[in-house]
Amino acid sequence: MDSATGPIRVVVAEPGLDGHDRGAKAIARALRDAGMEVIYTGLQETPEHVVGTAIQEDADVIGLSVPSGAHHTLFAAVIELLKERDAADITVFGGGVIPEADVVSLKEMGVAEVFPAGVTSAVIVDWVRVNVRRPV
Repeated sequence: MDSATGPIRVVVAEPGLDGHDRGAKAIARALRDAGMEVIYTGLQETPEHVVGTAIQEDADVIGLSVPSGAHHTLFAAVIELLKERDAADITVFGGGVIPEADVVSLKEMGVAEVFPAGVTSAVIVDWVRVNVRRPV
């Protein structure tokens, strides 16, 4: 990453009603330790809050952790809000307990990548480095 463009800015969020954020915190730490600027929004955030934070913080990417099974609803809401707020250039990725059969439909709605439970943080860090770039 060229220092003139600055570090990748990532919003990590745990939207919905799930109360389990161990994975989200681990990914947030890994991204931070890899030199990215990370804004962790905490548990049980609304899609509106996640998107608002991403816009306010000039984020390049949003990482959603969705272990609750509400992944279609939550990802769709985030993607739609980004479009409505003229911020569709913010990349969205996610992970959690997401059945493999649902990955195709999530990508069709605009989710850039979906990481199933058990993927190492190194894989996610590498993906963000390769697929998310700060505009020059």
